[in-house]
Amino acid sequence: MMEGLFGALSGVLTPPAREQRTVLLAGQVVDYTLKRSSKRRTIGLSIDGEGLSVAVPLRTSDRWLNSVLQDKAGWIVEKLAEWQAHRPEPVRWRDGESIHFMGEELVLRVVPSLFISPPLLRARQLFVHVADSSDSSAIEAAVMAWLRQEAERLFHERVAVYTPLLGVTPSRLKLSSARTQWGSCNENGTVHLNWQLVKLPLRLVDYVVVHELAHLIEMNHSAAFWKVVHSACPDYRRRRAELSRQARAV
Repeated sequence: MMEGLFGALSGVLTPPAREQRTVLLAGQVVDYTLKRSSKRRTIGLSIDGEGLSVAVPLRTSDRWLNSVLQDKAGWIVEKLAEWQAHRPEPVRWRDGESIHFMGEELVLRVVPSLFISPPLLRARQLFVHVADSSDSSAIEAAVMAWLRQEAERLFHERVAVYTPLLGVTPSRLKLSSARTQWGSCNENGTVHLNWQLVKLPLRLVDYVVVHELAHLIEMNHSAAFWKVVHSACPDYRRRRAELSRQARAV
């Protein structure tokens, strides 16, 4: 009985893996997402599409956490201001709005229809057929499905271009929805590419494809790795810098 009670109490005392919190930093109220992990040993700060995220070890005390946040208050407030200034306007899923595709802006054309068919791209306009033209969730779902389908088609096409040049073949190619990574490659030879790359110009898609395929040769970011990248993408430094700038727009 005591063992069962101890186990129950232990479960209650385990801190949640994810929390939404608010803190006062440099005179400003800042909302952030707290993420706990048993694998972490230090506190890490990052700003992504959702704002400030703070990753901490599982049993981090509030005293230590607040000390780190106050110590980094100036940096946090400055970076959040930059993020807010460059934060793209949320897409309003309605006729006449713009969406990003392959480095261009497409005009969204919402067509009320009794017969639902896949979106159709014509002359930089994307025609989406839905039963109710005011149903923003249905419009969004149709566009997202189309973008993911186009991303998968494009990625297979570009991988086929670069595998002969590098002399490698991934074991699998999968779409990713990661918030902070454009791509990844594991030791099993599986390459993940973020579907949102389909919004960017082809030259940037190609850079990410080459980058991840190069990891099939060098599973690191050593000089040897960058030599492999350079062999298929000589101007990779320029593309890499452009990719960092473009990231704010998607």
